[in-house]
Amino acid sequence: MIKNVPSLCIACLFLILFTQSTSLATALPLMRISVENTDTHVQTKMVKLFATELRERLGDKLEVQLYANARLFRDKDIIQALSQGKTEMAVPGTWHVMNYEANIGVFLLPFFYGRDPQINYQVVDGSIGRAINKQIEDKLQIKVVGRWIDLGHAHLFSMSKKIGHHEDIQGLRVRVAGGVANEYRIKAMGGIPMTVPWPDLPVYMEQGRIDAILTSYETVHSANLDKKGIRYVFEDKEYFAQYIPLIRGSFWSKLSPESQEIIIETWNKHVKYARNQASIAQEEAKTALIKSGVEVVIPDESQVTTWRTTMSAVQDDFIKKLKIDPNILSDIIDECQCQ
Repeated sequence: MIKNVPSLCIACLFLILFTQSTSLATALPLMRISVENTDTHVQTKMVKLFATELRERLGDKLEVQLYANARLFRDKDIIQALSQGKTEMAVPGTWHVMNYEANIGVFLLPFFYGRDPQINYQVVDGSIGRAINKQIEDKLQIKVVGRWIDLGHAHLFSMSKKIGHHEDIQGLRVRVAGGVANEYRIKAMGGIPMTVPWPDLPVYMEQGRIDAILTSYETVHSANLDKKGIRYVFEDKEYFAQYIPLIRGSFWSKLSPESQEIIIETWNKHVKYARNQASIAQEEAKTALIKSGVEVVIPDESQVTTWRTTMSAVQDDFIKKLKIDPNILSDIIDECQCQ
């Protein structure tokens, strides 16, 4: 009996090795999805909905994993992470992607300051938006898998100082999530922009290193920033924040045409719902923040128009510094028929 032990062990070893090699051979392609926002954020909820349905439709072809709250990467690093094969999909904000494709910055120019969402949709869902998506794909070797989803309008939220008029922005240290265009706009309004990654923001607030934050109602509410010092909001619709669904090109090219079609179809299926939910979430967050004591100041439309005109005087400088194709803005003005 003892003499048979080695042969039994060898047989067991071969069985284990065979099982592991078979498992590796049949392992599904891994599709990791990285988002920076928290699990309760409206954007994360949309991406989770997409990931869940994708598992149902492609569960025998893909292993889909969702990582929220910057557990994989911060959005400022996500384009590099995609290009290096460290993740397969991400849904970063336009303000991050514009650092790699300059023409996205057109949506952050003074022209869009204080505009209604319909103006953004008209542009981004039309021929101009499709051309920008193609530029992203060609330059970054990344697939834009569908229409952009919303965060909503970004406003100026402040701690100790109430912003009652645009002039009150003068000298304020304003945190921006990223995007050089956001920095230029804050400078044009007299503020001091500071790019601070989302995970680091609470520390900056606690240490009094910033005076105001360029962000949205939903973001403030979902992260409980009102409990960390936010007291006022100047609701001036600085820009309309959106997120772009991106998949690494080398991963995308290995998928079958059928799988590619299902991914695109599944994403776009939820875009209308996601945009509607984002709008609802912003309104609900606003109501909740008001109840918690946050004071809302809404500037007159005439004030917004005046400041849009004022900042438009330096818009050509924005375009040159950001290296935006000036013809794109001309096309947008013609298409929207507004100044």
